[in-house]
Amino acid sequence: MPPLSKKLENALNEQIKNEISSAYLYLAMSAYCASANLKGAAHWLQVQWEEEIGHATKLLDHVLERGNKAALKAIEQPEGEYASLEEVFEHVLEHERGVTASIYKLCDLALQEKDYATQAFLQWFVTEQVEEERAAQEIVDTLKLAGAGASKTGGPVLLMIDRQLAARTKE
Repeated sequence: MPPLSKKLENALNEQIKNEISSAYLYLAMSAYCASANLKGAAHWLQVQWEEEIGHATKLLDHVLERGNKAALKAIEQPEGEYASLEEVFEHVLEHERGVTASIYKLCDLALQEKDYATQAFLQWFVTEQVEEERAAQEIVDTLKLAGAGASKTGGPVLLMIDRQLAARTKE
């Protein structure tokens, strides 16, 4: 199989950076939740951190398997303070929508470059993003419906939601 085009190699390396940056963001969010005594949310976000590292590794492996160079790029410091759990998960949802857009751009580029192997490879990420956005949207909707996420002190409902978030398992 021929190597990736330089354009596709660069774009995949940028996505590796984006996935690692996502992981770093989720780790910072997890630390915020832990410090706010929202251990369930902290756990949920730490599982998300692990998933994002897995996504970056999957992309890196694809670049290397194709005989190209994986170039790790610098990432920025993530946001670490939030007004509420609802704000955290609204940020998660917004972030995941941005990740979806970047995956779609990669799909468009792979199609343009007629790289059928990369097109097939990226379909896993397309499917994964449907799940990522759905999960974040459900949490935001639950927090809004319960009125529990608007402040750090949402009372018993916030504690119940936090316990539900703690039940998340690693895939």
